[in-house]
Amino acid sequence: MEAKAMARYIRISPRKVRQVMNLIRGRKVKEALDILSFTPKKAAYLIRKVLFSALANATQRRPKLNPEELYIKKVYADGGPTLRRIRARAMGRVGSILKRTTHITVVVGDREGV
Repeated sequence: MEAKAMARYIRISPRKVRQVMNLIRGRKVKEALDILSFTPKKAAYLIRKVLFSALANATQRRPKLNPEELYIKKVYADGGPTLRRIRARAMGRVGSILKRTTHITVVVGDREGV
């Protein structure tokens, strides 16, 4: 059994989010929540929210499910649309500023299928 949660169009670059995701990939949900709560990055807060949502989705599907049994099956960050802005540079030129967005996906499940 697995449950999935997504957060889309988050205003942070995917590279920054992947750094934090590598800390929790494959761990138990309780352990991952502990790691995320003590990681001082904006991405940790955002991933934690999505993980709580995935946990709620899992308990919604099977109310008798014990959250202690769940672990993180998949966690990934895909790039979303990029907001393109311009900045004036020297000699009348233009420099581009890319404001990246991210789609965060967390899939939790139990170890029965492994």
